[in-house]
Amino acid sequence: MALTDTFIKQAKPSKPAGDKHSDGGGMYLLVKEAGKYWRMDYRFLGKRKTLALGVYPAVSLAAARRRRDDAREQLAQGIDPSQAKRVDRHAKTAAADQTFEAVANQWLVKIGPSRSASTQDKVKGWLDNNVFPYIGKMPITDIKPRDVLMAVQKMEARGAVESAHRVKQVCGQIFRFAVALDLVERDITADLRGALTSAVKGNFAAITEPKEVGPLLRAIYDYNGHPAAVAALKLSPMLFVRPGELRAAEWVEIDLDAAEWRIPGAKMKMGVDHLVPLSTQAVAILRELHPITGHGQYVFPSLRSKACMSENTVNAALRYMGYSKEVMTGHGFRAMARTILDEVLGERVDLIEHQLAHTVRDALGRAYNRTSHLPARRAMMQRWADYLDKLRAGADVITLRAANGGNQ
Repeated sequence: MALTDTFIKQAKPSKPAGDKHSDGGGMYLLVKEAGKYWRMDYRFLGKRKTLALGVYPAVSLAAARRRRDDAREQLAQGIDPSQAKRVDRHAKTAAADQTFEAVANQWLVKIGPSRSASTQDKVKGWLDNNVFPYIGKMPITDIKPRDVLMAVQKMEARGAVESAHRVKQVCGQIFRFAVALDLVERDITADLRGALTSAVKGNFAAITEPKEVGPLLRAIYDYNGHPAAVAALKLSPMLFVRPGELRAAEWVEIDLDAAEWRIPGAKMKMGVDHLVPLSTQAVAILRELHPITGHGQYVFPSLRSKACMSENTVNAALRYMGYSKEVMTGHGFRAMARTILDEVLGERVDLIEHQLAHTVRDALGRAYNRTSHLPARRAMMQRWADYLDKLRAGADVITLRAANGGNQ
């Protein structure tokens, strides 16, 4: 006979082991002094088993029946309800353990060796103060784009617009790390494109006139510092990667025989692997440096720790050479290359943008991959290195676009 709510409320145990009151379909109410428990007896692969369906009144009669029906449907599909329940409980427990904060801290440990202590502290501070209080305790699988947006919009509201954009990028890197760990399907911060106020971008000081680049290059080649710092200075204009990408370069990423440097996406601003063709001059500089730092992880190691070179090394060398921060910065080598390659040498803009690791799209709006136009980019990088050599030698090599029509 089916149970009723009135009967369940009034039911009391008549013996120490408790009383069973059937509801049909294998489900019954076990009434004991300690409480009233929903159970379901069933057979699976010839063995008698019992499934716990919950405790009354937290689980009502109607809810218990739904759980019984779900279990019977699993049995019909050849699934053991008890095993399925354990798997589900384990998955939920694992998800609860994999909170955003826990995954972010794993990511910080992973990325730490490629960053200076100051940068690591800054990113950790951003997360501690602006992200963890809002989504840190949430399972990373449960976080929606609006949850991240809520956190960064609070930064935006107090005027920290640029930092809000940086923190959104950091969250994106954490989600891509979680994708690699197979914890989530995708980086949800991609859905926040355009959701924040555009940051007003400042320009890094840069020398972009060829007649001024020559003296700068001669000063760099006359600089008498640690070999790693000297090599970083020489490669900065030649490769024009971001300063953080250069100083975090690892020997394992560089194939001198193939003349290629493949930077992993985890180190890139856009989160995508980046390929840097190496000119013969760049390969020569790296081969000369290899006997000095090649035994370690980093191409440009710190002299004080096991990390990579400080973010201030190149800028400090420029200051030492007499170039103030208002005149030239390490990041300014990118603007130098972008301007001269386009406006003086007439190189193809799409190739320049590829080499700057900016997103370049085809006619259908699809982003090119890291190997797109590689032969053309390799040739451009060699022409650029040769041009820098001529500038350093003091030659009059200012080339007009009309004279370089083949590279349009």
